[in-house]
Amino acid sequence: MLSQVFYLLRSRADGKYLSANPNPDSTVSYLLMFREDYDALSYLNAHAPDVADRFGVESIPGSSVKKLLERWGFNGVGVVQDPLVPNIEFLLTNN
Repeated sequence: MLSQVFYLLRSRADGKYLSANPNPDSTVSYLLMFREDYDALSYLNAHAPDVADRFGVESIPGSSVKKLLERWGFNGVGVVQDPLVPNIEFLLTNN
């Protein structure tokens, strides 16, 4: 995972990354990551076409993910396996 490049969706309005909160009763949040840039765009077009133009795709090396999680206060990552379903694998970090 450290040598892989991931793609993130970032708001052009406020600079925040797209995240997921699978349990609405919990404060745990996951940074959504995609394996390909076109998967990130497919996710937006399938699930939020009305706001898709408000996001940009950003790449990040796997070695920088931990620092980004710490900086933005995410508890883990959600790696999107299939952007159309969506099928997401959630992983907590050891902070």
